[in-house]
Amino acid sequence: MNQEKSDVLSLVVPVHNEEDTIHLFYNAIEAIKNQVNATIDFHFIDDGSTDSTLAILRGLSKKDNHVHYVSFSRNFGKEAGLYAGLEQAKGDYVAVMDVDLQDPPELLPEMLKDVQSGEYDAVGTRRADRKGEARVRSWFSAQFYKWMNKISQTHLVDGARDYRVMTRQMVNAILSMSENQRFSKGIFTWVGFRTKYIPFENRERVAGNTSWSFWSLTKYAIEGIVSFSTMPLTIVTFLGMLTFSASILGGIFIVIRALVSNTSVAGWPSMVTIILFIGGIQMLSLGVIGRYVAAIFMETKRRPIYIAKEEK
Repeated sequence: MNQEKSDVLSLVVPVHNEEDTIHLFYNAIEAIKNQVNATIDFHFIDDGSTDSTLAILRGLSKKDNHVHYVSFSRNFGKEAGLYAGLEQAKGDYVAVMDVDLQDPPELLPEMLKDVQSGEYDAVGTRRADRKGEARVRSWFSAQFYKWMNKISQTHLVDGARDYRVMTRQMVNAILSMSENQRFSKGIFTWVGFRTKYIPFENRERVAGNTSWSFWSLTKYAIEGIVSFSTMPLTIVTFLGMLTFSASILGGIFIVIRALVSNTSVAGWPSMVTIILFIGGIQMLSLGVIGRYVAAIFMETKRRPIYIAKEEK
């Protein structure tokens, strides 16, 4: 029996204002821990919560020596929480889970078993459907995965969750990518390693409210595109060449018509339309380029990904 439990599985769990779900999550893991062929360590990352989350984590850590936590000085975002958790996790295997139980704990034994077999370096999960999610949100999510896979060499599995079990080697590879602008779904894929995905039916939160609004998801999607694709810059270049060619052809046409008819044409509506069109493309181009420049700017600052205020 001791041999079976010789491995340690570290659970990385980012939390932000999750006072209603922490005990539910902890009890759910406790209920299946005997089925897991490893000793489970909890690593909760408190991302600057303003409710009782930190107090609950303190209480759990006093009750169970396998419960550890890090509390940020402010809200740094889930990506920072994931990175901090992977840094703190020292187990032979590492799992990433959401605390709201949208990630089925009962899949954990099977996932770990597949990784321990040596056949896979990671076993992830993906939603087989999006039941319970707003149709508009589901449509935009599906479009993101569809177009992201077309413009990036890093393939993202549609519906993939952060919920996965990884080997120590893979976790070390992820930690070696200490970039400030992080998009974990892309990073998990970019580092390579043999990965298997287990589908499951979508689940809703057991309690509390999500902190992911439509706008925050949009910003996260833009972050992913900027981090793992330069195609937007290529599109901007193409648009610039297209409009420049159109302007040359238009200039030639105007000169020829003036020489042939020797008349001036008012045409101010069409002129205004052309000016607005070209100006719009220029502003779009500056916006796209500016987003990449902003990413470079943030990276050159070399600010820490997170700042820990308290940890156990």
